[in-house]
Amino acid sequence: MIEQFDFDIQLIFAILNGKVSAAINRKLIRNFRLNGLDITPEQWTVLLYLWEKDGVTQQELCNATFKDKPSMTRLIDNMERQQLVVRMSDKRDRRINKIHLTPIGKSLEEKARFIANKTLKEALHGLTLEELRISQEVLRKIFNNTRC
Repeated sequence: MIEQFDFDIQLIFAILNGKVSAAINRKLIRNFRLNGLDITPEQWTVLLYLWEKDGVTQQELCNATFKDKPSMTRLIDNMERQQLVVRMSDKRDRRINKIHLTPIGKSLEEKARFIANKTLKEALHGLTLEELRISQEVLRKIFNNTRC
């Protein structure tokens, strides 16, 4: 069946290599900046996870955001400099650091969620619910097919 499909190989690889996510990230950065938020899309994904579950290990954040440990370390270092998060030693095992939101990090939630939702609505403009459902299912299958 798939052999009979006429592929636009350039389009498929552009999508799969991140052109769409890069474009959405650029729009998200722009929308954050226009609204006075000095955070990146990568920081947004960490904040989003911490707003749901504060006080997690760096490894848990790596798993949740699909980032490697060195990238996550740099990201958390930058977020600490911006006073968005703080590392605290685990009470049971001092070798483990837990990442916690600061009051500043917590205070960004409402505004950042609003801007991110607005950005997503802009990106999805003109798509029907059925197109979104199909797209989500297709992307989920591609992701599952290529997971290591």
